[in-house]
Amino acid sequence: MSATAHVRRFWASAGACRAVRYSSQPRWTTLASRRFSSTPAAPASDDSKTLKPKASTPLRRAAAKSLPIRSNPTPTRSTIQQVFTLATASRYVLPRLRSYLPHSSRHLHDALWVPTWGVDGRVGEVFIFSNGSFVSWGLGEEEARKFAAEVLSKAGVEVEPLSEPETEDLEFVTDPSENTRLQGDLIILGKTPSPESDEAIPPNLPQSIFPQDTLLARYAFSQALSRSTALSAFEASLETYLSSMASLPDSLVKTGKPGMSRIALVKKLGELLKFRQALNLNRENFSDTPDFYWAEPVFEGYFNSLSNALEMRNRTRSVNDKITYAAEMQSVLRQLLTETSAHSMELIIILLIAVEVVICLIRDVPELLDAREKSHEPKSQ
Repeated sequence: MSATAHVRRFWASAGACRAVRYSSQPRWTTLASRRFSSTPAAPASDDSKTLKPKASTPLRRAAAKSLPIRSNPTPTRSTIQQVFTLATASRYVLPRLRSYLPHSSRHLHDALWVPTWGVDGRVGEVFIFSNGSFVSWGLGEEEARKFAAEVLSKAGVEVEPLSEPETEDLEFVTDPSENTRLQGDLIILGKTPSPESDEAIPPNLPQSIFPQDTLLARYAFSQALSRSTALSAFEASLETYLSSMASLPDSLVKTGKPGMSRIALVKKLGELLKFRQALNLNRENFSDTPDFYWAEPVFEGYFNSLSNALEMRNRTRSVNDKITYAAEMQSVLRQLLTETSAHSMELIIILLIAVEVVICLIRDVPELLDAREKSHEPKSQ
């Protein structure tokens, strides 16, 4: 099969892969935010609008499970509040951030925990992760963006800032009579088992606006949300990269040339390797379970429940498949450029041989003609 046919076959396969993937979750291709909250169409009444599960993400299939909580308030249950996640960079340099945070901030395993942060009378808490995202509890999008502008940007901790920040939001309630869990698209913070290890919670923790016994549960849910938002940013960057390569098959069809120099192609390959490294090899990757949960099965359950609901494994596998397709396409293009280069070298060699033949003729033909004339002269008497 020719190199052109290989490339056309690759893009047909990649297009089919994206069509299947995005048909179930179209928001990933067009939006920079993924919300767990959109009221379903055709509500039965005005009252039902506030009770309907909010679902426009992978959690929409399980959103109906939260209806019993939403529609049956109890004296022990708080109002529904927001969990908002914002990704602004590829990663944060957390050690540089401490001096810009309130004195009550603490390191909590893989995050920096800000127990109390507020603006304009609205107070919540924030978990900041090194993967370039942070999760706020009890704060909305406006407050989260102010935190990013007033703290993260001033601290200069953002490495490779995103051109368009990624957001996700979820909702939660506190209810000491319920068990802590994810129900549909709603987090319930209630009775939480104590950690297995005494070192799981740092000593002398400052006061937070939320119960201390659910701190590790909030941390586990936050880490799952943080990974999902960081993966959304990764997916958007990969789509931009694939779009920049989409014209190459057409160029091959129309001109028979890849439309890209060898140096440019090598640079694109470097970008692709960087994508795969960030996805699979970095410490804050999207596949491995964080070390903290190895000794804490209860909190690992919280982390996994939200990660599974957000389809982290399927999304990671899909991204890996796209990277594999792109790598195969670039391999075909490299082969085509190599063949083109080899053909050019052959032409140059042929031309050099022809030039050498011409030079030899110019140099030797007169001598041969003189020798021939002398051989035909009559011998002297």
